[in-house]
Amino acid sequence: MQPPALTIDALGKKCPIPIIMLAERINEVPLNAVVSVLADDPAAFTDVPAWCRLKSHRHVASHELPEGGWAIHVRRNY
Repeated sequence: MQPPALTIDALGKKCPIPIIMLAERINEVPLNAVVSVLADDPAAFTDVPAWCRLKSHRHVASHELPEGGWAIHVRRNY
């Protein structure tokens, strides 16, 4: 698995803030690079993959964090 080129720390933030942070920063990484969104709002677990489908980026994986929440990996497609 490709390591993230960028990690966005949205822990403690309620949706839609993690998605807004991702949308604002995804263009900072090269095409096909992975962005990791750290989030602990349960809505982010489903909303970030839904945003990927809507915006034609790829949800790569979601991993549980030991301290709670998830690292949600998104591949930039354009």
